[in-house]
Amino acid sequence: MARLNAFESVLDITYGMDAMLDGLLLHFMTENNLEYTIDPDKNATREQIRFMVALGPHEFYAPCSDWMFLYLLKPGLPAELKSEYLQQWKTFVRIARAYCTDRYIRKRLIALARHKFRMTLASPIMIPSRLMKRLNTIFMSQSGVDDPFRELRKTLNAKAADIVASETFDKLINTCDDSHPGCERIDDLRNRINMIEIERLMRLSSVSDFWSPEGFDLDALDNCGVLEEQSGRDGFEAVAQAVASRGGGPLRILFLPKRSGGLILDIQLIRSLLRLGHQVVLALKEGFYFDSPTFWDAEGDSVLATHLADAHFVSNDRLTKNELLNLMRQHDFLVISDGSREQFNPYRCNVTFARAWKECDLVMVKGEGKYRRLIQTSHEFTRDIVSYFRDEKGKFHIYYKPKPESVQKFSEAYIVGKANEIIAEMRQAQASGHTVMFYSGIIGSVPGQVQTAIKVMTTFVEHLRDQLDKVYIINPAEHFEEGMDADDLMYMWERVQRSGYINVWRFQTHSDIERSFELMGEKVPPVWTGKDSTYSTGCTKEMHIALDMQKLYRELQIIGPSAEKFFRRREYGVGKFCDVAIDACD
Repeated sequence: MARLNAFESVLDITYGMDAMLDGLLLHFMTENNLEYTIDPDKNATREQIRFMVALGPHEFYAPCSDWMFLYLLKPGLPAELKSEYLQQWKTFVRIARAYCTDRYIRKRLIALARHKFRMTLASPIMIPSRLMKRLNTIFMSQSGVDDPFRELRKTLNAKAADIVASETFDKLINTCDDSHPGCERIDDLRNRINMIEIERLMRLSSVSDFWSPEGFDLDALDNCGVLEEQSGRDGFEAVAQAVASRGGGPLRILFLPKRSGGLILDIQLIRSLLRLGHQVVLALKEGFYFDSPTFWDAEGDSVLATHLADAHFVSNDRLTKNELLNLMRQHDFLVISDGSREQFNPYRCNVTFARAWKECDLVMVKGEGKYRRLIQTSHEFTRDIVSYFRDEKGKFHIYYKPKPESVQKFSEAYIVGKANEIIAEMRQAQASGHTVMFYSGIIGSVPGQVQTAIKVMTTFVEHLRDQLDKVYIINPAEHFEEGMDADDLMYMWERVQRSGYINVWRFQTHSDIERSFELMGEKVPPVWTGKDSTYSTGCTKEMHIALDMQKLYRELQIIGPSAEKFFRRREYGVGKFCDVAIDACD
């Protein structure tokens, strides 16, 4: 096996370079319960991970810092890793002793957890945060206490709300600088004032990161030195450029908070961003993760509910791209669940969170734990990231990690523009007396065969164009753009398909495929034998759309396999070109 000491970066550790290394990586994934192929109901697909992490074809991603990942792969138990494990164990024992009142049950669950902990120490491959997740699950399942920190979070929010309503807080945010050197235009001054407010709110919102409920008081706030430390800037200029409107347009910002109490202060920052015209998606935890705010807290916390009264809560954890963008158009402030009970783990995030990450322009994350997972890793991410926190000594840290230049974001405006161009061509064709035909076929449903699929579709459509007179045929393969995933393409094509300009909708049959290979002078390869559009979940979605449109336009002709043959398939995979598996027959 390739020696781990030989790797200079975790980016050098990839699948396919060494069979023994592949086995170790799969062992890492399975022991951390992150492998999609083993537990697809809980874990994200690689395609969904690519919404957030900028991965190469064979690049391996671990949801932890570089140093942690390398420690876990090497044999033995280094002192640093053992310390991390012991920290999780001590946290668990404190919770068990504090919140499990039944002595017998407490003794039993600690004994069970000790066995799990010893197994981890004997074979240290589990990420410490994943160990904590397992220990928390043991506690909740054995004790019957589903959220021991619920009341603590309510208390923290109430204390923070009092601070936000105070004159001290107002003074710290709104005290004017003595001068504004170098200001030549009112626009420059306005922007500078906006950035000063955002910076002060970021610094203030992190002051309470280590406060106990008793520590939330105005004296502590007044003595925090935010105005004095601001003069150091600490890298905020890069953040200001990231937060400033690009090209005069608003940003979509995904915000990941740290803890309750501080969340009330974070909401003031969010309101400042909203006032500047940006849109914000606030992502909270799905369930108990200590003092981190959860999606459900507002139901039992009147203070938090009041501060989030104008936010729109999205309970659907599997939003489609269309549904998410519609909500973003209707609401400037969304609240979603990230689907997890961990610090940050893309493998366990839900579909809505992954799509929100993909559709946003900037991700703002608060807390040192997220800094370790997003900044202290060589992996790059698909969106610009602003990470800020205070360490245990109270020092403020802020970092900006831009997305790699190779990552291209197809904006909603760009995709809609491409769709409108095609619709305009359809409208012109109909005006010229042509019949408009849409041809639906397999493009990515046979893994590794995208280029072949494009060639197959294009060959057959050219054949149809030679055979049919005055028929304008739309071939999706001719509009395929490198870098677009299935979400982008399906969003674009659905706009085209629901335009009302399609007269004939033809779905690819196995005979079409066989004819294409014949026209290309080739035999049908085994992977293509018997395939037709019913094999594609994308085409299945399009059949649903075709039937919807036929109800509105009775003259629409649908040609190809019968509709019933499509409906054995589920929705197309998240970000995938290849299919979700066929449901088992009852």
